[in-house]
Amino acid sequence: MSPERPRSRRRIYIGLGIALLLLIAGGSAAAYILSSQGDVSNPNVAFRPEPTQTAAPDPTKAPKGKDPLDNFVWADYGYSKDRRRYLPASKLLRPPFWRRWSVTGKILLEFGPVIGGRSLYLLKNNGAVYAIAKKTGRVRWKKKMGYLAAASPAFAHGRVFVTLLKRSPGTNAGRVAALSAKDGHVLWSKPLPSRSESSPVVDGDRLYFGSENGTVYAMRTTDGAVRWTYRASGAVKGGIALAGGKLYFGDYGGRVQAIRQRDGGRVWSTGTHGSRFGLAAGHFYSTAAVAYGRVYIGNTDGNVYSFSSDNGRLAWRHHTGSYVYASPAVAQVPGGRPTVYIGSYDGNFYALHARDGHVLWTHRAGGKISGGATVIGDIVYFSNLSAKSTTGLGARTGRKVFYMGRGAFNPAVSDGRMLFITGFSSLYGLKVKKAR
Repeated sequence: MSPERPRSRRRIYIGLGIALLLLIAGGSAAAYILSSQGDVSNPNVAFRPEPTQTAAPDPTKAPKGKDPLDNFVWADYGYSKDRRRYLPASKLLRPPFWRRWSVTGKILLEFGPVIGGRSLYLLKNNGAVYAIAKKTGRVRWKKKMGYLAAASPAFAHGRVFVTLLKRSPGTNAGRVAALSAKDGHVLWSKPLPSRSESSPVVDGDRLYFGSENGTVYAMRTTDGAVRWTYRASGAVKGGIALAGGKLYFGDYGGRVQAIRQRDGGRVWSTGTHGSRFGLAAGHFYSTAAVAYGRVYIGNTDGNVYSFSSDNGRLAWRHHTGSYVYASPAVAQVPGGRPTVYIGSYDGNFYALHARDGHVLWTHRAGGKISGGATVIGDIVYFSNLSAKSTTGLGARTGRKVFYMGRGAFNPAVSDGRMLFITGFSSLYGLKVKKAR
């Protein structure tokens, strides 16, 4: 064999190797460009100003012998059915706070409770449902409904509705159930063909939620009978937002969709350009918020999106430095502008103008922000998963006004008098410190 032939082959192999490296480098560059794609703003997409939201009851103005907060309801994840995560509470509900009670444990609390009158209703990650007296922290009842869960319950009609990721040790499928809010008695329970971590929302006699096989359900609240289903393009992990007779959600197929509440018929479906060579979109784990004629939602491609709620047209896109699993809070606090509040895995917490997406302020948290923000009064709260902490910032300024070394995912709910902080595995009831 001629000694020249092996050299020729080596040159060919070297050439092919260089070409392959260039292709990989080019692909990596393309992926980088796409994943760091610039912000987009389409000012022609309609933005509808809204009237000021009704404030929560002021406990200092209650008639003698009556407490309006005994009937207060925070029924769904995100407070309102459109999932804005904004409670316009009294200015009196501001730091400093003192800890009135705590319910400690070792089980992860990925999602916070809802409020139904005098009780908090909490679903732990082990599938146990708790009813907790909101004034004292006393556990009224608890009920084991499954073996894995990652959602908030919904409260309506004297019932607590829950979705589960895993109903039993031997199956990788979930459950949806309704319990009596009074004593935890199971009123009905339905097995699901796949897992669900979609915090349900109730409207009238209908219960709406998504599941990992891409099915969105509308069920009758009285007995769990399925009224209709809709099949999305991927897993529906976030909660379903309800506004104007339409249901809004993102999925793991990289699409945001609007369907009719009445029958599940599609109104619109829109995707993103994606971050992997432009061929696939990121995942929507975030629960959408609907406000101002827009749908706001985060994506694992590192972007926060705003779409028209009428037709799905992209209004704006703002790129962060990493995944956006978090759910946005949308509010216009007194003296402020319409704002979207959301955290990112890049360690920053953002306040974005709701109309065009430009940055109003940022706060460097220095850790992963995975859960949704909550605006209570004029303070926006978020949890830092890395630091296991909860921070409160002035909603207009971004200035830190509250810090607690407890937290993980979804930070807080309130009845307008007390602040309830969800830690990594414990729940805390805080009250305002009275001036001496």
